[in-house]
Amino acid sequence: MTTAKTATARTATAKAATTALAAGVGLSLGLAGCAATDPAAPDGTVTLTYWMWDANQVPGYQQCANDFEAANPGVRINIEQYGWDDYWTQLTARMVAESAPDVFVDHSQQFGKFAELDQILDVSDRVAASGIDLAQYEDGLVDLWRGQDGGLYGLPKDWDTVGLYYNADMLAESGYTSEDLWELEWNTTDGGTFEEFVAHMSVDSNGVRGDEPGFDKENVEVYGLGYNESGGGYGQVQWAPFALSNGWTYSDRNPWPTAFNYDDPALVETIGWYRSLIDKGYMPSLAVATSGIGSQEALGAGAYASLIEGSWNARSISELAGADFQVAPTPVGPSGERGTVFNGLSDAIYAGTPHPDEAWAWVEHLASPGCQLEVAQEGRVFPAVKEASDQAVKTFTELGVDAEAFSVHVAEGTATPSPVTDRWAQLQTIMQPTMDSVLSFQTGPESLVPANRRVDELLDE
Repeated sequence: MTTAKTATARTATAKAATTALAAGVGLSLGLAGCAATDPAAPDGTVTLTYWMWDANQVPGYQQCANDFEAANPGVRINIEQYGWDDYWTQLTARMVAESAPDVFVDHSQQFGKFAELDQILDVSDRVAASGIDLAQYEDGLVDLWRGQDGGLYGLPKDWDTVGLYYNADMLAESGYTSEDLWELEWNTTDGGTFEEFVAHMSVDSNGVRGDEPGFDKENVEVYGLGYNESGGGYGQVQWAPFALSNGWTYSDRNPWPTAFNYDDPALVETIGWYRSLIDKGYMPSLAVATSGIGSQEALGAGAYASLIEGSWNARSISELAGADFQVAPTPVGPSGERGTVFNGLSDAIYAGTPHPDEAWAWVEHLASPGCQLEVAQEGRVFPAVKEASDQAVKTFTELGVDAEAFSVHVAEGTATPSPVTDRWAQLQTIMQPTMDSVLSFQTGPESLVPANRRVDELLDE
């Protein structure tokens, strides 16, 4: 068992490395952000600016850009990458300044506002003219990008679900097997075998486990389950897998809901159980979880035994130093099924681009089997094209990642599409502080009921 002193040292090392990395990334991204679309190069070459937020995916898409440029010698692709938070801040500012990138990676929570403000192009006519077979994409992904007007505002590029990542070395010491984790189930009464697992994996500074007499929840060395923040109104890698497997749904319909369900007893009781893991010492307090070190770094440093995270981080987590890290699917809930958000990304074309035809050609290439098979070879994400998605499973398996932990949701139909609304930013101004307050024990789970009334009032405005 890792000692408290060792875990603390490894945590400090990870935090220092994270700080240094952030400083370096901030510099390079700042320089990248100075570039802009060149509308008319002297030699007639068109340069398209393409924005991404995931640095891990840049190599795969750079290869797609190289292939595209070889087939389109009059077009150059300039890839710029920003970190997640900075990405949306910069993109919003560029939209206001009418200098947004020609093409950018879009998120299902964000595209609604861009579509409603006519800031991105409806590509429906271009898709039809190109004869693109929308059936080639995983079921449900195309619908994430349909506007309230019926238009199509992007083509799917990938999909994701979440899984239970764990420290396999700690697991071996605990007596659990990887097969055991596939059989875990949970409920809101006693937490089921899942809570038994996180209790056993929690260890205090004296080496006492969470399911043993004398466990000191005030001095925990290893938390059985980690997290990064409260999750606000989304909870994709926090509470959503549990709520969704408890029969809860985000809203009355999706996309474009007219009412949300944050007041549903199924969610209220789920959150009550979820935060009880904090009170029992099996999860860190919200203050500790948001204190500065990332959840993946904490997992790598031995401070967390397990962590719910997205498939998009499978490779980076598997490459964490210091231990062997594996992944299992989310536990089966009271509904009798597992739960996860099923999300995807697309590539959107800025409505103000001076090169809409070239931008469309690039988006068409990005959404093609050729590019997505290139991306699949990188083993970073599951591409949206079914053929490429199958290849990604093979790639992940070769890298030692159990990709079935993610694809089982697609195979069994237990994935819930990410909610799509043009009011997501405003919704989060209500739900983020509400969920923060609940998980920090300032208010009770029942505070979700009045919060939901405010959300629904927002939709009526």
